[in-house]
Amino acid sequence: MELPDFPWDRLEPYKKTASAHPGGLVDLSVGTPVDPTPEVARKALAEASDAPGYPQTWGTPALRESVAGWLNRRLGVRADPAAVLPAIGTKELVAWLPLLLGVKPGDTVVFPELAYPTYDVGARIAGATGVATDGLLKLGPTRPKLLWINSPSNPTGKVLPPDHLRKVVSWARERGVTLVSDECYIELYWEGDEPVSILHPDICGGSHEGLLAIHSLSKRSNLAGYRAGFVTGDPALVKGLLELRKHAGMIMPAPVQAAMAATYDDDAHAAEQIERYRARRAALKAALEAHGFRVDHSEASLYLWSTRDEPCWDTVSHLASLGILVAPGEFYGPAGSRHVRVAITATDERVAEAVSRLG
Repeated sequence: MELPDFPWDRLEPYKKTASAHPGGLVDLSVGTPVDPTPEVARKALAEASDAPGYPQTWGTPALRESVAGWLNRRLGVRADPAAVLPAIGTKELVAWLPLLLGVKPGDTVVFPELAYPTYDVGARIAGATGVATDGLLKLGPTRPKLLWINSPSNPTGKVLPPDHLRKVVSWARERGVTLVSDECYIELYWEGDEPVSILHPDICGGSHEGLLAIHSLSKRSNLAGYRAGFVTGDPALVKGLLELRKHAGMIMPAPVQAAMAATYDDDAHAAEQIERYRARRAALKAALEAHGFRVDHSEASLYLWSTRDEPCWDTVSHLASLGILVAPGEFYGPAGSRHVRVAITATDERVAEAVSRLG
């Protein structure tokens, strides 16, 4: 198994340049939450901290009911709590999912042209061939074992419309392809139509057969440090994942399960966080555009997909000279070679500093 070099190491020289700025570093390169973890999560974690026994791989009934309630309340998805499986953060799940789903050497895993690098890493772990494409017709007679979609997208913030999602579901089902939708940014949208889950009855026809959806509390609820996510969808696929994860000891700690349940029961903190991000996004987008950038897509998620119509590393260098660190678009695929990804997850003070420097 040959894995790619860890791309973020290449940013270190630019980080040193940006850190030398008199006003300090403004790090907009990664989407790491910086705001406080909600009190509802911290309280539930503390109350469940006396946990001498082994937790359940499947998750407590309270956790699965909480997740199913959120899916129905917020996304219009009717999920059986028995088909909800917690994961130790969704990056772990994305990386191991092809292997856990039985993808083998010689199989093909398809993911978007501009994509979270871990989709490709997961294919490599399973020994499969990863194919980056946004056009299923380009696959010709190839029948992939696994197909990833990501809406809203990381890095572009693009939202796939319902008609497109329905076509992808039909395409996958006609060919017996497992379709996995990464929906970790689904509540974080700013412009245009609201994102829709692949499991919404208008998209999947009321059946979750052959479909999985992945969700996370890292961005929505500032729980990145808790490693709290889940997968749901086709009950047969989820059951198979559960059995393998039992054998492998992939178990979310009991206090985190309690915190996760409490957090999915509470919408108020998420609404407050969304408004924080909305204000930061508006300020950064206006400043970038005034500085000569064009922001493409970015209707949702926590990033501004930005370009000055030059090689992305030139843009990274320019912004580093202003003390601002961003991610080069080529980290997410060759199609990103003239864009940078600007995260909106810095504090209000750091965002204001970036706006000032761009001005």
